[in-house]
Amino acid sequence: MRNIPTATVSRLVTYLRILTDLDDAEVKRTSSDVLAEEAQVSAFQVRKDLAYFGRFGTRGAGYSVPTLRRELRRILGLTRPWNVAIMGMGRLGQALADYPNFDQYDFLLKASFDTDPSKVGQHVGGVDVYAVDELEERVKASSIDIAFLTVPAQVAQQAADRLVAAGIRGILNFAPTVINVPAGVFIEPVDFLAGLKRLAFYLQGPAPKERVGA
Repeated sequence: MRNIPTATVSRLVTYLRILTDLDDAEVKRTSSDVLAEEAQVSAFQVRKDLAYFGRFGTRGAGYSVPTLRRELRRILGLTRPWNVAIMGMGRLGQALADYPNFDQYDFLLKASFDTDPSKVGQHVGGVDVYAVDELEERVKASSIDIAFLTVPAQVAQQAADRLVAAGIRGILNFAPTVINVPAGVFIEPVDFLAGLKRLAFYLQGPAPKERVGA
């Protein structure tokens, strides 16, 4: 597949959520204007994003909601289950293990790993906690595709290296640090602190004054 901008992929995820809501409401057709309004982008941007992957609508008639939803699921790789493991069973790892809705989206938690002997052997949120020394064996046995990396920042690179060596090609990184991975491995950062700092930046100025009159 040709290089697709990361921002486009993010918007496709948003379009899919909107289409899912429309489909659940039994809406049969929609338009780029509707998708644009819900996604807070322009209709031109919606059409440009979809054009990377083909033609899905009819001029004047818009898009079939079930068809476009199905096509976006296919484009995003959501037509098969993805097996997931958690690396690091501290508070965040345990909270993720307890999250109830992964399987509704075909992300299946299969195992978790930790270096703490007191945690190994526990059953948390429906998954067993294994020693990190068992990582490669369990990744192969459960055909794990994706790992949540929830270890402290100072050991995150080392943990990521072990995941890659075990055959993991997708990592959702919750550690507040940059992780380097080889070509063919994909990492997606989830940085709560960065989000808080961006909010602080936007909130530091005075609130906009309410306009009086038209």
